[in-house]
Amino acid sequence: MTLSAQDRARRIKIILFDVDGVLTNGNIWIIPVPVVQPDGTTTSKMVEAKGYSAHDGAGVTLARLGGMKLGVITKRISETVAMRSRDLKLEFVYQGQAFKMQAVREIMEKEGVTLDEIAYVGDDVIDLPVMRECGLAIAVANARPQVEAEAHYVTPNSGGYGAGRDAIEFILEAKGVLDDCINAYIDESNPIPASMDISAGVDVK
Repeated sequence: MTLSAQDRARRIKIILFDVDGVLTNGNIWIIPVPVVQPDGTTTSKMVEAKGYSAHDGAGVTLARLGGMKLGVITKRISETVAMRSRDLKLEFVYQGQAFKMQAVREIMEKEGVTLDEIAYVGDDVIDLPVMRECGLAIAVANARPQVEAEAHYVTPNSGGYGAGRDAIEFILEAKGVLDDCINAYIDESNPIPASMDISAGVDVK
């Protein structure tokens, strides 16, 4: 029997994201920053910058209220990813991953979950090995055609513009808890535990 995307979503316990093109729009800004050397001369170092969506950040809190854990798996290594991951208090952060199933298998062993209980959100062909194995494969609206063709669900928004939130809300809706999570998020009389909410800033650990 072929399962629908909604049937697959009801099983999900962990949501994993690629970063560039999924949690960002794919642009990578390389900024030269002057550095004064001990001898007084000035050189430059290159600093990488990315832009993230606040909607996705709020979605992370909604997902936690829905009982799920979240993480990122990316091929690049970037301090901006580390900082944003700390800001969102992500449970799983894997950088420098050319073969992403290795990270997925490690997460499965740590958490005692099956592939059916993992959703993965991707945009490019490097994401296909995980998308072909996991329980729910999600492509963002700006995904490469090969990736979109193998996805169980495609987000209405592009990476960096709320695609992560789309994926989270699709899963919560399928589980029948989206409205409850939203109401808990905005209910002043039932404050969210600090461990569930995002940090006050990127330097909070």
